[in-house]
Amino acid sequence: MVNGAKGLSRRAFTLIELIFAIVIISIAVISLPMMTQVNNRGIENSMVSEAIFAASTELMNASAGYWDANSMHDNNRSHLSRVIDIGSMCENNSSSPRHRLRPGHIAQPLHRRCLDSSTIVAVNEPNNIYPNLNNAVHTNRHMFLSTNPQASGYKDNYKSSLFVEQINDIKYMQIEVTNSKEEVVTILKMQSANVGEIDYYKRTL
Repeated sequence: MVNGAKGLSRRAFTLIELIFAIVIISIAVISLPMMTQVNNRGIENSMVSEAIFAASTELMNASAGYWDANSMHDNNRSHLSRVIDIGSMCENNSSSPRHRLRPGHIAQPLHRRCLDSSTIVAVNEPNNIYPNLNNAVHTNRHMFLSTNPQASGYKDNYKSSLFVEQINDIKYMQIEVTNSKEEVVTILKMQSANVGEIDYYKRTL
């Protein structure tokens, strides 16, 4: 006898399938906020890293300028940054009276020289004619182009403050990075010495 029934068609989930579906949906609902939080934390950590790199760039740009506003006091004679006579260390060179040297200087035309005058260091006096360390001093400067971080998709705002302190022949630079809560994120330090510049040797034919 042939049974004409080919089997019953399934029109519903089994209990086990329902349980698995509920478990998977529950895991997804619970994990999505955690994934979003981790992602936002990663973005914010990246912004902190960018703020630190930006502060390092500010520090390097500051040190690329002249040591002092008066380092080019005799620019009518030389286009090189000169050594400021701090502590009366510079003396006239007996072999070349026009050149004033300090201990350690080499009596050669392309090497470092003291200023021809007794000009002293211009402490805390910015001079925009010749970019120098004092020009870089600032407080609470926005590190990114937008002053409204939320509008740009950032979670926080970062500001930098750069200070310069002179002790004898050394200028100590320090830059601080703070967030919107005025918490210090990082502090970078650098030193710059009153050593002047040397000229490049020019080959002649």
